[in-house]
Amino acid sequence: QVQLVESGGGLVQAGGSLRLSCAASGRTLSIGTNIMAWFRQAPGKERDFVAGITWGGGTTYYADSVRERFIISRDNAKNTVYLQMNSLKPEDTAVYYCAARARRGIVTTLEYDYWGQGTQVTVSS
Repeated sequence: QVQLVESGGGLVQAGGSLRLSCAASGRTLSIGTNIMAWFRQAPGKERDFVAGITWGGGTTYYADSVRERFIISRDNAKNTVYLQMNSLKPEDTAVYYCAARARRGIVTTLEYDYWGQGTQVTVSS
C-alpha cells in the first residue's frame, strides 16, 4: 500500500505561481510509485490528467493546456513529487490530485493504483 498526501494549494491571482507537493509513504513505495502524476478536477467536470513523470525523472508528459507553464519533478530521496505551476489562469482552478502507479508508462487515463485526497487551487482573475 502507498499513501499520498498533497499540499501547497491555495488562492492565487492570475499570472501567479504555486508549487504543489505530494508526499508518498508506505511499505511498497519504490514499486508502487514507478509512475507519478497529477490530475485535476474542476466542479462539475471530469478528472483530467495534468502531468506525469517516470521513476528516474527522465521522462515527463504534460497535458496541452499546461505545457510550458507547469513543471513536474520528483525527489525519490524524499519520496515527494512536485508540480510547479506558473502563469496560472482562472481556468486552472480545480482540486489537484496526486496519483501513483506501479505499471510502466505514463498514462493520461485514471488507471493509477493510488490517489491522494486532493488540494484545492483557486486562481482569481
